[in-house]
Amino acid sequence: MLELKIPPAAIVLIAAALMRLISIAAPEFTFIFPGRALVYGFLVIAGITVTSLGIFSFLQAKTTLNPMTPDSASSLVVEGIYKVTRNPIYLGFLLILLGWAVFLSNLLSYIFIPVFIIYMNRFQIAPEEKALEALFQDVFRSYKAKVRRWL
Repeated sequence: MLELKIPPAAIVLIAAALMRLISIAAPEFTFIFPGRALVYGFLVIAGITVTSLGIFSFLQAKTTLNPMTPDSASSLVVEGIYKVTRNPIYLGFLLILLGWAVFLSNLLSYIFIPVFIIYMNRFQIAPEEKALEALFQDVFRSYKAKVRRWL
């Protein structure tokens, strides 16, 4: 099974590469995006910021950053950006991919946005949440009930 086998950053790079390849293979789907530079710049900066805030919160809590081993978490991070989203690092990755899609301005490249979300929900986030629930039980269930997975 693919669960927790491929690092999320690798998934982002694969998705970005596929987005670029499809934009090259199907240039007829490229469109004019007024204000493209402003929009993609904003999305990429927002994505980097959200990702960085998530990483910083993990470092402050002195818990593992390794998404492949969520069962080694020493604490449940629920402060800072984690009050808004349970997965700020993945949300940041999504914003970066959205920025990349805007930069490419190719309709077919946007197909990989929902593919990324579906993949992350099924093969990364669900197994992480299962491990966190086993570790932190009612505390995690309460947190999960209060804070949305993405936004």
